[in-house]
Amino acid sequence: MSGTQRVRAPRPVRLGPKSVAVLLLTGAIGVVAFGWPLLVDGGSGLAHAKDAPWLFAALLPLLVAVVVATISESGMDAKAVAMLGVLAAVGAALRPLGAGTAGLEPMFFLMVLSGRVLGPGFGFVLGSVTMFASALLTGGVGPWMPFQMLSMGWFTMGAGLLPGPDRLRGRAELAMLAVYGCVAAFAYGAVMNLQGWPLLTGVGSGISFGEDDPLGENLVRFVAYYLTTSLGWDLGRAVLTVVLTLTLGPTLLKALRRATRRAAFDARAAFGEPGSEPGREPESEPGREPGRQPER
Repeated sequence: MSGTQRVRAPRPVRLGPKSVAVLLLTGAIGVVAFGWPLLVDGGSGLAHAKDAPWLFAALLPLLVAVVVATISESGMDAKAVAMLGVLAAVGAALRPLGAGTAGLEPMFFLMVLSGRVLGPGFGFVLGSVTMFASALLTGGVGPWMPFQMLSMGWFTMGAGLLPGPDRLRGRAELAMLAVYGCVAAFAYGAVMNLQGWPLLTGVGSGISFGEDDPLGENLVRFVAYYLTTSLGWDLGRAVLTVVLTLTLGPTLLKALRRATRRAAFDARAAFGEPGSEPGREPESEPGREPGRQPER
Protein backbone atom coordinates (compact mmCIF):
# COMPACT_ATOMS: atom_id res chain seq x y z
CA MET A 1 0.00 0.00 0.00
CA SER A 2 1.50 3.32 -1.05
CA GLY A 3 1.36 6.50 0.96
CA THR A 4 1.08 7.04 4.66
CA GLN A 5 -1.64 5.04 6.37
CA ARG A 6 -3.58 6.85 9.05
CA VAL A 7 -3.84 5.14 12.41
CA ARG A 8 -7.35 5.16 13.73
CA ALA A 9 -7.52 6.57 17.25
CA PRO A 10 -8.93 4.19 19.86
CA ARG A 11 -12.38 4.96 21.17
CA PRO A 12 -13.21 4.85 24.89
CA VAL A 13 -16.34 2.71 24.46
CA ARG A 14 -16.64 -0.24 22.11
CA LEU A 15 -20.20 -1.31 21.42
CA GLY A 16 -20.85 -5.02 21.77
CA PRO A 17 -23.93 -6.95 20.66
CA LYS A 18 -25.65 -6.39 24.01
CA SER A 19 -25.08 -2.64 23.92
CA VAL A 20 -26.27 -2.37 20.32
CA ALA A 21 -29.43 -4.34 21.16
CA VAL A 22 -30.24 -2.08 24.12
CA LEU A 23 -29.61 1.03 22.02
CA LEU A 24 -31.93 -0.21 19.29
CA LEU A 25 -34.65 -1.08 21.81
CA THR A 26 -34.36 2.32 23.48
CA GLY A 27 -34.44 4.02 20.09
CA ALA A 28 -37.61 2.17 19.10
CA ILE A 29 -39.36 3.10 22.35
CA GLY A 30 -38.11 6.66 21.95
CA VAL A 31 -39.67 6.90 18.49
CA VAL A 32 -42.99 5.81 19.99
CA ALA A 33 -42.57 8.26 22.88
CA PHE A 34 -42.06 11.19 20.50
CA GLY A 35 -44.32 10.14 17.66
CA TRP A 36 -47.31 8.60 19.39
CA PRO A 37 -49.69 11.41 18.27
CA LEU A 38 -48.90 10.54 14.65
CA LEU A 39 -48.54 6.78 15.10
CA VAL A 40 -51.68 5.74 17.00
CA ASP A 41 -55.09 5.26 15.51
CA GLY A 42 -57.68 7.91 16.26
CA GLY A 43 -60.03 5.35 17.80
CA SER A 44 -57.50 4.00 20.30
CA GLY A 45 -57.49 5.00 23.92
CA LEU A 46 -53.96 6.37 23.71
CA ALA A 47 -54.97 9.01 21.18
CA HIS A 48 -57.36 10.54 23.72
CA ALA A 49 -55.11 10.12 26.77
CA LYS A 50 -53.45 13.34 27.89
CA ASP A 51 -51.33 11.35 30.31
CA ALA A 52 -49.43 9.52 27.53
CA PRO A 53 -46.50 12.02 27.48
CA TRP A 54 -46.27 11.74 31.27
CA LEU A 55 -46.08 7.96 30.99
CA PHE A 56 -43.22 8.18 28.52
CA ALA A 57 -41.53 10.85 30.67
CA ALA A 58 -41.45 8.36 33.53
CA LEU A 59 -40.26 5.50 31.30
CA LEU A 60 -37.47 7.19 29.35
CA PRO A 61 -35.12 7.87 32.32
CA LEU A 62 -35.17 4.17 33.14
CA LEU A 63 -34.32 3.30 29.55
CA VAL A 64 -31.48 5.83 29.41
CA ALA A 65 -30.14 4.47 32.71
CA VAL A 66 -30.20 0.94 31.28
CA VAL A 67 -28.30 2.07 28.20
CA VAL A 68 -25.65 3.87 30.28
CA ALA A 69 -25.23 0.83 32.55
CA THR A 70 -25.00 -1.55 29.60
CA ILE A 71 -22.42 0.55 27.77
CA SER A 72 -20.44 0.96 30.98
CA GLU A 73 -20.25 -2.81 31.35
CA SER A 74 -18.82 -3.00 27.83
CA GLY A 75 -15.56 -1.40 28.89
CA MET A 76 -15.90 2.19 30.10
CA ASP A 77 -12.85 2.46 32.33
CA ALA A 78 -11.74 5.19 34.72
CA LYS A 79 -10.09 7.24 31.96
CA ALA A 80 -13.28 7.21 29.89
CA VAL A 81 -15.36 8.20 32.92
CA ALA A 82 -12.98 11.09 33.60
CA MET A 83 -13.24 12.31 30.01
CA LEU A 84 -17.02 11.94 30.18
CA GLY A 85 -17.12 14.08 33.32
CA VAL A 86 -14.96 16.83 31.82
CA LEU A 87 -16.87 17.07 28.55
CA ALA A 88 -20.28 16.88 30.26
CA ALA A 89 -19.25 19.67 32.65
CA VAL A 90 -18.06 21.86 29.78
CA GLY A 91 -21.23 21.19 27.81
CA ALA A 92 -23.45 21.94 30.79
CA ALA A 93 -21.57 25.20 31.37
CA LEU A 94 -21.94 26.23 27.72
CA ARG A 95 -25.70 25.79 27.60
CA PRO A 96 -26.67 28.76 29.84
CA LEU A 97 -24.50 31.11 27.75
CA GLY A 98 -27.07 31.23 24.98
CA ALA A 99 -30.24 30.14 26.76
CA GLY A 100 -33.12 32.41 25.85
CA THR A 101 -31.19 34.21 23.11
CA ALA A 102 -32.60 33.28 19.69
CA GLY A 103 -31.70 29.62 20.12
CA LEU A 104 -27.95 30.27 20.33
CA GLU A 105 -26.74 27.14 22.13
CA PRO A 106 -22.98 26.53 21.77
CA MET A 107 -23.14 23.14 23.51
CA PHE A 108 -24.42 21.56 20.28
CA PHE A 109 -21.11 22.34 18.57
CA LEU A 110 -19.21 20.56 21.34
CA MET A 111 -21.50 17.53 21.15
CA VAL A 112 -20.99 17.17 17.38
CA LEU A 113 -17.19 17.16 17.58
CA SER A 114 -17.07 14.96 20.69
CA GLY A 115 -19.33 12.37 19.14
CA ARG A 116 -17.23 12.41 15.97
CA VAL A 117 -13.97 11.69 17.79
CA LEU A 118 -15.16 9.45 20.62
CA GLY A 119 -17.70 7.31 18.80
CA PRO A 120 -21.43 6.56 18.94
CA GLY A 121 -21.47 4.67 22.25
CA PHE A 122 -19.62 7.35 24.17
CA GLY A 123 -21.59 9.98 22.25
CA PHE A 124 -24.97 8.69 23.41
CA VAL A 125 -23.86 8.60 27.05
CA LEU A 126 -22.22 12.04 26.78
CA GLY A 127 -25.29 13.66 25.21
CA SER A 128 -27.66 12.23 27.83
CA VAL A 129 -25.43 13.05 30.80
CA THR A 130 -24.68 16.57 29.52
CA MET A 131 -28.36 17.41 29.10
CA PHE A 132 -29.12 16.03 32.56
CA ALA A 133 -26.34 18.10 34.14
CA SER A 134 -27.34 21.25 32.27
CA ALA A 135 -30.97 20.82 33.37
CA LEU A 136 -29.84 20.70 37.00
CA LEU A 137 -27.61 23.73 36.43
CA THR A 138 -30.27 25.88 34.76
CA GLY A 139 -33.26 24.67 36.75
CA GLY A 140 -34.81 23.12 33.66
CA VAL A 141 -35.99 19.95 35.37
CA GLY A 142 -39.44 18.87 34.24
CA PRO A 143 -41.33 16.23 32.26
CA TRP A 144 -39.53 17.41 29.12
CA MET A 145 -36.06 16.60 30.51
CA PRO A 146 -36.09 12.84 29.68
CA PHE A 147 -37.03 13.71 26.11
CA GLN A 148 -34.17 16.20 25.95
CA MET A 149 -31.75 13.61 27.28
CA LEU A 150 -32.79 11.06 24.67
CA SER A 151 -32.75 13.62 21.85
CA MET A 152 -29.30 14.88 22.77
CA GLY A 153 -28.07 11.29 23.05
CA TRP A 154 -29.28 10.66 19.50
CA PHE A 155 -27.77 13.96 18.34
CA THR A 156 -24.29 13.15 19.68
CA MET A 157 -24.43 9.48 18.71
CA GLY A 158 -25.26 10.43 15.12
CA ALA A 159 -22.01 12.36 14.83
CA GLY A 160 -20.14 9.20 15.84
CA LEU A 161 -21.88 7.22 13.09
CA LEU A 162 -20.73 9.52 10.28
CA PRO A 163 -18.54 7.78 7.68
CA GLY A 164 -14.80 7.87 7.28
CA PRO A 165 -13.41 8.64 10.78
CA ASP A 166 -10.02 7.12 9.86
CA ARG A 167 -9.62 8.66 6.38
CA LEU A 168 -11.75 11.78 6.03
CA ARG A 169 -9.90 14.72 7.56
CA GLY A 170 -9.35 18.39 6.92
CA ARG A 171 -11.84 20.61 5.14
CA ALA A 172 -13.93 17.71 3.89
CA GLU A 173 -14.47 16.47 7.42
CA LEU A 174 -15.32 19.95 8.70
CA ALA A 175 -17.81 20.45 5.89
CA MET A 176 -19.48 17.12 6.69
CA LEU A 177 -19.69 17.95 10.40
CA ALA A 178 -21.09 21.40 9.65
CA VAL A 179 -23.81 19.94 7.42
CA TYR A 180 -24.65 17.31 10.01
CA GLY A 181 -24.77 19.88 12.81
CA CYS A 182 -27.09 22.10 10.77
CA VAL A 183 -29.53 19.30 9.85
CA ALA A 184 -29.43 17.72 13.31
CA ALA A 185 -30.08 21.07 14.99
CA PHE A 186 -33.35 21.40 13.09
CA ALA A 187 -34.20 17.74 13.74
CA TYR A 188 -33.63 18.20 17.48
CA GLY A 189 -36.01 21.15 17.55
CA ALA A 190 -38.62 19.27 15.53
CA VAL A 191 -38.73 16.20 17.77
CA MET A 192 -38.80 18.32 20.92
CA ASN A 193 -41.75 20.25 19.50
CA LEU A 194 -43.47 16.98 18.73
CA GLN A 195 -43.09 16.00 22.40
CA GLY A 196 -45.04 18.99 23.72
CA TRP A 197 -47.38 19.61 20.82
CA PRO A 198 -50.31 17.39 21.98
CA LEU A 199 -50.35 19.07 25.41
CA LEU A 200 -50.86 22.62 24.12
CA THR A 201 -54.31 24.08 24.45
CA GLY A 202 -55.75 27.37 23.29
CA VAL A 203 -53.79 27.51 20.03
CA GLY A 204 -55.36 27.86 16.62
CA SER A 205 -57.22 24.88 15.21
CA GLY A 206 -55.00 24.96 12.13
CA ILE A 207 -51.88 24.04 14.13
CA SER A 208 -53.19 22.12 17.14
CA PHE A 209 -53.30 18.35 17.59
CA GLY A 210 -56.59 16.76 16.57
CA GLU A 211 -57.36 13.66 18.58
CA ASP A 212 -59.79 12.20 16.03
CA ASP A 213 -58.08 13.49 12.88
CA PRO A 214 -56.19 11.17 10.49
CA LEU A 215 -52.42 11.08 10.21
CA GLY A 216 -52.23 13.31 7.14
CA GLU A 217 -54.12 16.20 8.70
CA ASN A 218 -52.20 16.03 11.98
CA LEU A 219 -48.90 15.93 10.11
CA VAL A 220 -49.82 19.07 8.15
CA ARG A 221 -50.86 20.79 11.38
CA PHE A 222 -47.64 19.85 13.10
CA VAL A 223 -45.53 21.21 10.23
CA ALA A 224 -47.49 24.45 10.40
CA TYR A 225 -47.03 24.54 14.17
CA TYR A 226 -43.28 24.00 13.84
CA LEU A 227 -42.84 26.65 11.15
CA THR A 228 -44.85 29.13 13.21
CA THR A 229 -43.35 28.62 16.64
CA SER A 230 -39.89 27.05 16.36
CA LEU A 231 -38.23 27.53 12.98
CA GLY A 232 -36.62 30.86 13.85
CA TRP A 233 -35.26 29.51 17.14
CA ASP A 234 -33.79 26.39 15.52
CA LEU A 235 -32.27 28.52 12.75
CA GLY A 236 -30.15 30.36 15.31
CA ARG A 237 -28.99 27.06 16.80
CA ALA A 238 -28.10 25.66 13.37
CA VAL A 239 -26.21 28.77 12.22
CA LEU A 240 -24.17 28.97 15.43
CA THR A 241 -23.31 25.27 15.24
CA VAL A 242 -22.09 25.65 11.65
CA VAL A 243 -20.04 28.78 12.40
CA LEU A 244 -18.35 27.29 15.47
CA THR A 245 -17.66 24.01 13.67
CA LEU A 246 -15.94 25.73 10.75
CA THR A 247 -13.94 28.19 12.89
CA LEU A 248 -13.08 26.33 16.10
CA GLY A 249 -13.54 22.80 14.78
CA PRO A 250 -9.95 22.11 13.65
CA THR A 251 -8.49 23.12 17.01
CA LEU A 252 -11.00 21.17 19.08
CA LEU A 253 -10.80 18.07 16.89
CA LYS A 254 -7.02 18.08 17.21
CA ALA A 255 -7.23 18.48 21.00
CA LEU A 256 -9.80 15.70 21.39
CA ARG A 257 -7.83 13.30 19.21
CA ARG A 258 -4.60 14.07 21.06
CA ALA A 259 -6.32 13.45 24.39
CA THR A 260 -7.76 10.18 23.08
CA ARG A 261 -4.36 8.95 21.92
CA ARG A 262 -2.67 9.86 25.17
CA ALA A 263 -5.41 8.18 27.19
CA ALA A 264 -4.67 4.92 25.31
CA PHE A 265 -8.14 3.48 25.89
CA ASP A 266 -7.22 0.23 24.14
CA ALA A 267 -3.99 -0.34 26.10
CA ARG A 268 -3.66 -3.45 28.22
CA ALA A 269 -1.73 -3.63 31.45
CA ALA A 270 1.57 -5.57 31.27
CA PHE A 271 3.79 -6.39 34.21
CA GLY A 272 7.57 -6.69 34.00
CA GLU A 273 10.84 -5.04 34.91
CA PRO A 274 11.24 -1.35 34.10
CA GLY A 275 12.44 -0.85 30.56
CA SER A 276 11.55 -4.36 29.44
CA GLU A 277 9.02 -5.16 26.74
CA PRO A 278 6.12 -7.50 27.48
CA GLY A 279 7.04 -11.11 26.69
CA ARG A 280 10.75 -10.30 26.30
CA GLU A 281 13.44 -11.42 28.70
CA PRO A 282 15.56 -8.57 30.11
CA GLU A 283 18.97 -8.15 28.58
CA SER A 284 21.87 -9.54 30.58
CA GLU A 285 24.51 -7.30 32.08
CA PRO A 286 27.98 -7.23 30.47
CA GLY A 287 30.17 -10.02 31.80
CA ARG A 288 27.26 -12.03 33.20
CA GLU A 289 25.68 -15.09 31.68
CA PRO A 290 21.95 -14.84 30.88
CA GLY A 291 19.76 -16.25 33.63
CA ARG A 292 22.60 -16.28 36.23
CA GLN A 293 22.31 -14.17 39.36
CA PRO A 294 25.20 -11.77 40.10
CA GLU A 295 27.56 -12.71 42.90
CA ARG A 296 27.31 -10.75 46.12
